[in-house]
Amino acid sequence: MFEFAEYIGIVAFAVSGFLVAVRAGLDYLGILIASFLTALGGGIIRDMIIGRLPFSFTHTMPGVIIVAVFIAMLLFKLHKLDSLDSKPLFIISDSIGLVSFSITGALIALEYELNFTGVLALSFITAVGGGIARDIIINEVPFVFTTGFYGTVALVIALLLYIIKQFFVINLFVLVVLLCLGVALRLVAYYKKWNLPRVKD
Repeated sequence: MFEFAEYIGIVAFAVSGFLVAVRAGLDYLGILIASFLTALGGGIIRDMIIGRLPFSFTHTMPGVIIVAVFIAMLLFKLHKLDSLDSKPLFIISDSIGLVSFSITGALIALEYELNFTGVLALSFITAVGGGIARDIIINEVPFVFTTGFYGTVALVIALLLYIIKQFFVINLFVLVVLLCLGVALRLVAYYKKWNLPRVKD
């Protein structure tokens, strides 16, 4: 189930990377790289931190999904649709991807017996690291630093998983509940336009 949720996330993140790259005026190679970074960059950085071969380099499916998204967006010119990235289906799939990646990062950190900081960091990096890398290469302020509650969802998920691990056994039921709560939190934050406070001059 979580593998399926991650594939949904890969699709949503690849579409997001594609749209940002098109708006930045990149060529086909730049668009493909931006899509790849957005969808898989966080997981690659995470795996490098813990010293293991990145999952996306040993499994075929993630790469196939990104190439398929790239070709579909070009063939059907989906990037020309008005506000595709604000459509409910995209928002929901993006939220599922964000939360499932957050859970994956936190679980791997707990598996490697990292401390509280490590759990937060790996969860955050897995969920939004790819988007940050993408925005850096196109010379933009990373989206996650200007949309306050996006990255915060990843940290909340990591915090909850760390606390649960200290007192209870993490099982499928707990993970499903966390997935649902995380997606609900992201959707409410999006439609209510929640943001963290900003420092003003």
